[in-house]
Amino acid sequence: MPEITEIAPDLFRITAYVEAFDLQFSHFLVRDEEPLLYHTGMRQMFPEIREAVARIIDPATLRWISWSHFEVDECGALNAWLETSPHAVPVCGLVGSLVNITDFSDRPPRALEPGQVLETGKHRFRYHPTPHLPHGWDAGSLFEETTATLFCSDLLHQTGRVEPITESDVILERTREAILTQQAGPLMDYVPYTQNTGRLLGELAEFNPKTLAIMHGSSYSGDGSALLRGLDPIFREVLGTPHPG
Repeated sequence: MPEITEIAPDLFRITAYVEAFDLQFSHFLVRDEEPLLYHTGMRQMFPEIREAVARIIDPATLRWISWSHFEVDECGALNAWLETSPHAVPVCGLVGSLVNITDFSDRPPRALEPGQVLETGKHRFRYHPTPHLPHGWDAGSLFEETTATLFCSDLLHQTGRVEPITESDVILERTREAILTQQAGPLMDYVPYTQNTGRLLGELAEFNPKTLAIMHGSSYSGDGSALLRGLDPIFREVLGTPHPG
């Protein structure tokens, strides 16, 4: 059964560990008048993630489903959720809507423009596009303004079984080790490092997040701005000189 942890008010981290990858996969449920799920999980994970969501809310009441970029762990189970939740609507950036989701999804998505806000009751989610960060032309982030929570997707990726949330900047060293490990395997260069990477990380840091909701590994509570700014030197060290982009 996935592990459930409330990492901020009304924000639940639902995490499944996959031993074959030595990796945690986290899905984030925001309990509100119009509940939002961030990351659908893979199709094969759907039954156990749905069961975990049912311990918090009735899955049929889910209203919004969102993610960063088109990838199986981000939105692979989207249509299974839409079948379970009759009033749920996919939410993504304009690029994602145009190039993937309008065709992939069984229900039309709501496409967010840069800076546009989605309100779910007492929570407000501001959309910020981050093309190719962590990866994918369609990538973007949601910042929940009332709790100062940034949904980070694959940024600050950590491997292994780790604590649900930490206040330690050990996350940066774990991320460095994870990227180094990936560079030696078939998924090398999974994070493209371009001349825009530092700027995009700086834009995310300017939100001054107090909680970082991280897909793989521990989430973070504290000075999220400093942690995000600490990523660029790690990318530069491990991935080398930025490519034009």
